[in-house]
Amino acid sequence: MTAVPPPDAHQFKLGSCTVTVIKDGASVMDNPWEIFGSNQAPDTVRKLLEQNLLPTEKLVNSYTPAIIDTGSDVIVVDTGIGAAGRARGLGRFREGLKAVGYTPEQVTVVALTHLHGDHIGGLMEDGVPAFPNARYVAGEIEYGFWTDKAREGTPAEGGQKSVLANVVPFAEKMTFLKDGDQIVSGMTAMLAPGHTPGHLVFHLESDGKQLVMTGDTANHYILSVGRPDWEVRFDVDKTQAAKTRRRIFDMIAADRIPFLGFHMPFPAVGFVEKQPEGFRYIPKTYQFDL
Repeated sequence: MTAVPPPDAHQFKLGSCTVTVIKDGASVMDNPWEIFGSNQAPDTVRKLLEQNLLPTEKLVNSYTPAIIDTGSDVIVVDTGIGAAGRARGLGRFREGLKAVGYTPEQVTVVALTHLHGDHIGGLMEDGVPAFPNARYVAGEIEYGFWTDKAREGTPAEGGQKSVLANVVPFAEKMTFLKDGDQIVSGMTAMLAPGHTPGHLVFHLESDGKQLVMTGDTANHYILSVGRPDWEVRFDVDKTQAAKTRRRIFDMIAADRIPFLGFHMPFPAVGFVEKQPEGFRYIPKTYQFDL
């Protein structure tokens, strides 16, 4: 029998922290212009993809949870799709966690950028908590939005059902974050709404080194980072999402801070340089090795 290799993993140091990213899986999506640049002509989207040597009719969307080991805490940032995706080759974060030497019992904090299914699906495993010793942090606005009965009977109802099944059981062990709240020493939450109403990004600082975990602020390194004003189908408030992309990536570019984007090409870490129409994505290479 052919052995199935473990999921892709990549590890690097940030000050005294160890950051490990795990590829939870990837999906192929048709008709990129229906997802990104939905307020643009399809040929405009095709042209930008072609200019960047990318296929014009399909795109690959990957999912990248992370582990932050501070020495005193083991923090999981987003949990991937979980068991619901395994028939499609997704939901491999738990497998990857073990492959890089951690056990689910070692996780002390689970931090959620937002409550979409590909970020919360790994919270439960076989009907029990996947990280039994962890405390949980999520956005106060985010949790309130998804648990509000007003979502019933709307396009958000499916997302609400996922939150009720995967997040609400942890409510008593959950800290609800506002803008600027601390998760652990050196790691704070920043409100970054638009993709969802209470979407958060996390800022990590250790020994003078910084990393911003941007979640789904931008979901494609060309069509979203490169054109932050283009509308994205998955954004709840498309106008606010565009403003947030500009604000967050302006900060990252100005301060030359690396960022970890959940849907960026693996290992999902890079930098941005400001350009007239948006930002140029620069993938991580050896900056953290020296």
